[in-house]
Amino acid sequence: MVKVRDFDASEFLDNEEVIAEYLSAALEDENPDVFLTAVGNVAKARGMTAIAESTGLGRESLYKAMAPGAKPRYDTILKVLHSLGVKLVVSAA
Repeated sequence: MVKVRDFDASEFLDNEEVIAEYLSAALEDENPDVFLTAVGNVAKARGMTAIAESTGLGRESLYKAMAPGAKPRYDTILKVLHSLGVKLVVSAA
């Protein structure tokens, strides 16, 4: 029997360029859960404890905020993105 483990995107988010492309692609999806999951994966790759400390938010709160179906506050997302060293950019369509 072959054992296959679940895919974990955080294992591949190892540099700023990859992270920026990953988050940009997730933002293009109409489903907001895709972006929240992507931010959560990047936070996991960087270390959720470190992100929690730098944002002043609890680790469990971060996991809940990035869960599918969550409705995190805008300032929470901005704190996490800032902690990750990325920013959102708006451009004309």
